[in-house]
Amino acid sequence: MKTRLTVAFIILIALTASGCTTVKPWERGTLSKKEMSWSPDPLAATLSEHIYFAKEAAAGGYGSAGGGCGCN
Repeated sequence: MKTRLTVAFIILIALTASGCTTVKPWERGTLSKKEMSWSPDPLAATLSEHIYFAKEAAAGGYGSAGGGCGCN
């Protein structure tokens, strides 16, 4: 039982370690496309952040502070 658990653990570690890879120079163009960014639509992201800050009524994580009245 202990041997099987040890073998399973070693296999798990080997699979986990082999899952990490680096980005090749010729793959960087694909990863830098607009669709791969956190927010592909900057205008929608700005509007969403403004609405969040207007409703939060506290200092936000994006660097601005203001009240709940929407007058940031």
